[in-house]
Amino acid sequence: MERIFYPARITYQKEDKSYLVEFPDLEGCLTEGEALDEALQNAREALSGYLASIFDRGFKIPEPSLLKGKNIYQIEPDPDVAIPIMLRKIREEQKISQIAAASKLDISYQAYQRLENPNKFNATIMTLEKVAKIFGKRLHVEIA
Repeated sequence: MERIFYPARITYQKEDKSYLVEFPDLEGCLTEGEALDEALQNAREALSGYLASIFDRGFKIPEPSLLKGKNIYQIEPDPDVAIPIMLRKIREEQKISQIAAASKLDISYQAYQRLENPNKFNATIMTLEKVAKIFGKRLHVEIA
C-alpha cells in the first residue's frame, strides 16, 4: 500500500537554541527539539498525535502537499496512524462503503471500522494482506 508523508519546515531558532518544527498543511501542529534528530523524532510524534486527534474529532484529514525546498523534511506518521488513513483514502477513492468492505473481508462492520480508526487500529499482517487484496493493492512491509 502507499505511504503517506507530510512536509515539515524545520528551522533553527538561535534565541532558543532549538529546532522549531512546523507542518504547513496542518494548522497548529508544532513541536521542537534541541537537536535536529530530536526535532525529527518529535515531528513524527506530533504528526501522529495531530492526525489521530483530527480523526477522533470527526474532521477530514488534509491531504499532504508536495512542498519541497530548503529546511523541508518529509515526515511519516507512525504506522498505527498512517495505515488507517491510507485504508480510508483507498476505500473512498474506490467508492466502496465500510459495510461493503467488511462484507468482502467477511468481518463485522464494527471490526472494519476499527481498521480505519487510528485510535483503535490493531490489525495483523494477515488482515492487512486481505484488505490490500480486496482493494487491488499489494502489501509491502519494511522492517527498519
